Amino acid sequence: MEFDYRKELTKIPHKPGVYQYFDKEGTLIYVGKAKDLKNRVSSYFVNPDQLNSKTRVLVRKINRIAFTIVDTEIDAWLLENSLIKKHQPRYNVMLKDDKTYPWIVIKHERFPRIFWTRKYIKDGSRYYGPYASVGMMHIVLDMVRELFPLRTCNLNLSQENISKGKFKICLEYQIGNCKGPCEGYQSEEDYNQNLSDIKDILNGKITVVTNRLKDQMQEAAGKMDFEGAMKFKLKLDKLANYQSKSTVVSSLITNVDVFSIASEDNYAFVNFLKVVNGVIIQTQTLEMKKRLDETDAELLAIAIPEIRSRFRSHSKEIIVPFELDIEGNEDNRFVVPKMGEKRKLLDLSLKNVAYFKKERLLQYEKLNPEVKTERVLKQMQKDLRLPVLPRHIECFDNSNIQGNFPVSAIVVFRDAKPSKKDYRHFNVKTVEGPNDFATMEEAVFRRYRRLLDEDQPLPQLIVIDGGKGQLGAALKSLRLLGIDKKVTVIGIAKRLEELFYPGDQYPLYLDKKSETLKIIQHLRDEAHRFGITFHRNQRSRKTFVSELDNIPGIGKVTVEKLLKTFKSVKKVKEANDEELKKVLNLKQIQALRQYFTVEDPIEKD
Repeated sequence: MEFDYRKELTKIPHKPGVYQYFDKEGTLIYVGKAKDLKNRVSSYFVNPDQLNSKTRVLVRKINRIAFTIVDTEIDAWLLENSLIKKHQPRYNVMLKDDKTYPWIVIKHERFPRIFWTRKYIKDGSRYYGPYASVGMMHIVLDMVRELFPLRTCNLNLSQENISKGKFKICLEYQIGNCKGPCEGYQSEEDYNQNLSDIKDILNGKITVVTNRLKDQMQEAAGKMDFEGAMKFKLKLDKLANYQSKSTVVSSLITNVDVFSIASEDNYAFVNFLKVVNGVIIQTQTLEMKKRLDETDAELLAIAIPEIRSRFRSHSKEIIVPFELDIEGNEDNRFVVPKMGEKRKLLDLSLKNVAYFKKERLLQYEKLNPEVKTERVLKQMQKDLRLPVLPRHIECFDNSNIQGNFPVSAIVVFRDAKPSKKDYRHFNVKTVEGPNDFATMEEAVFRRYRRLLDEDQPLPQLIVIDGGKGQLGAALKSLRLLGIDKKVTVIGIAKRLEELFYPGDQYPLYLDKKSETLKIIQHLRDEAHRFGITFHRNQRSRKTFVSELDNIPGIGKVTVEKLLKTFKSVKKVKEANDEELKKVLNLKQIQALRQYFTVEDPIEKD
């Protein structure tokens, strides 16, 4: 099957992430990152003449595109690097080893130092990163050092050495960059408190630190120590401008598998992220077809061993979104994280599986419109609390101008789509003056009395364009006909898109983006359009024809000839006698002139 890049591009979002190109054999041949996935991938295909020769060869070999959404461009950079090192795609520039990445390390020692390094040594020290660039890493490190003075020397600050007075304070102490723990000027407890704040910042827990600094600032101000309070204020300002590190990679997460699932009626989608040495090296979303009415937990329990076997994963820790009915053992342990780095990884997996499900269902519904119809109707049934699917919906709307020419219109939707052949309109017969409630009552009564008389099926849902008053009028007619318990009727108020139910004191509000509300709005707008068009036609016909009908000696047949010949009453009035003789005799012409001579002064008053 020939690769259709246009179809593939429709699935890709305008979000940051990583894209992967595969050839016909299913081999990964290129990995790239993008701030905007759709724009970047499109650039390979939209203007091929602008590509260099090597890239054109790459594009000709592409047979499948996969992508992974991330939160930031930095996350995309990190994920791209890890996938390239893992799979070494043919068309990617080979990257150096992990040791070339810059890290921030908190050394495992008494009065720990904090500095940056490219060497990851497992000696009990804490490593943060890797960072996307040395420049970014230095910005973080400089900010931390400005906020919290720490030592930079490599002295062995053991309790014994400090007690013996082996060290002297240096220039760093004099200029305020260190508090002098080497001579006992700073306690280990105070030093570790600063270190705790630094760890929170590097872990992205900015709120914890800012709240602590606010408390300290207020405490200092309460003691009239305004200089100290100002120092805390400056620290808060620096933190306000600081962006926390990437959430994709954490050196604390060594070797885990991450799984998440999203399902609908017949299909389920499982996302898998494999993390090794703190880096995502594998990402995949798979589709499962339901055989029975399996739960998400049952499907995930089936998918996990299959996926782990397929990708030859032996990670002992498996992150999942909810508890599974599977007992862990020494070879694997299931974890449902609530916060921290592992929770962020799970959230990333959930984001990807949700997007994959959405795009796959949209593609499937384009090929099978009946599937979308069923889904939309089921959603409407759920949102509107209906006893059955609303396959047949009718909506009423009234039109009049100051009580003149009142008309009512009804539009019909079948399977959530307009059925224009079933549209109807009513000339109101029993209502005089501007009475919208009485107009609605007459229209609803006439509509459903006829359906009952002709033994036609009733709709499952009736929508009334209006608030509680119009809804009450419609319900009155339904009760008279004895069908108020056989159909669901709701009213929609224009101002706030409120949905009213009979007997409910408070309206129902649907999400502004929900498909249910959009269909109800479409019904309302279509009823208004159809009604106002009919109303204008009626108003024009009755206004102009009745004016000529009032002329003595000119009958309806002659009036129709005049309008057909001159097109409007205005042109009839402006025509000369010779032109009028084509339609009227001399006596009729005299009557017409006399009529308009009498009428004109009144019009000018």
